[in-house]
Amino acid sequence: MPTPDPTPRPPAPASPRTLPHVALSQHAHDRHGAHRSDEAWHAARWADPTTRVLVLAGSRLRVVDGRVAWTTPAEAPAGTRLLLGERDGTTAYAVVVDPADAPGPREEWVVLRAALQHVADPADPDAARDAPLVLHAVGLAEWLWATRHCPRCGGALEVRKAGHEQVCTACGKPQFPRTDPAVIMLVAHGEPGSDDERCLLGRSPAWPPGRYSTLAGFVEPGETMEDAVRREVHEETGVLVGAVDYFGSQPWPLPASLMVGFTARASSTAVAVDGEEVEDARWWTRDELRAEAESGALVLPGGVSISRSLIEGWYGGPLPGQW
Repeated sequence: MPTPDPTPRPPAPASPRTLPHVALSQHAHDRHGAHRSDEAWHAARWADPTTRVLVLAGSRLRVVDGRVAWTTPAEAPAGTRLLLGERDGTTAYAVVVDPADAPGPREEWVVLRAALQHVADPADPDAARDAPLVLHAVGLAEWLWATRHCPRCGGALEVRKAGHEQVCTACGKPQFPRTDPAVIMLVAHGEPGSDDERCLLGRSPAWPPGRYSTLAGFVEPGETMEDAVRREVHEETGVLVGAVDYFGSQPWPLPASLMVGFTARASSTAVAVDGEEVEDARWWTRDELRAEAESGALVLPGGVSISRSLIEGWYGGPLPGQW
């Protein structure tokens, strides 16, 4: 009788129905688009003491005692009011103030990237449920901060529809928040689920040693997302991709992106990195991925990112370590 192999084997790859959750894409709220211009409705909601308000300094969040800070309408400072919507019967707004007028210590106000660990902390269910509200607020705040003048005539813009539209006071042209689509992909090669199947991860020149992640890039004009996956993978690593399948999506207002995740099957394996966006790219089997993650030689993306979900979806379960 053969001696049992003591090495733990990774679980079978997850099926599309059981893929790990994309942390920042759960708990969608009712955005109440029909009420954005209804001043009487806003007045009633603002007078409701159960309404919650997220204050932003420019586009920075306030983190107090490890949690994103919310307040009430009565305690909220004056500023540009943004309707976020409703979740679990409670209305939520954001108020954007000038950074110079932000209440509390300056060090409590951080950019979204620095607050991500608090935005969708799996150990804090309330924070996880608030994540879409926070991303909605930051996305609008980033747009308002960056869009000050009409792109047609240069006139001043006036905020309308509870922060979801700006109208030029000179020519009347409306402006709406923009979202830039970006693809992010887990590329694999070999028989799906086999011991020899490998995934391709790359690293940016700016990252510390050992840090690798899925490949990603922006969709260009006139391009489908599937073709963007193929183009970006080939441009950055020289690998050719055939089949591309949708995985899931995640808002990423840093400053205004939507990360659309895919799994892709490689039709070649030779790697030739571009040296600019990607300085190195490697193939890993599941055994290699687990072993290097356990030893710390490989540092994978954080648990709230869609890149982590893509990697663990291919692997078949949780992996140790993260950025």
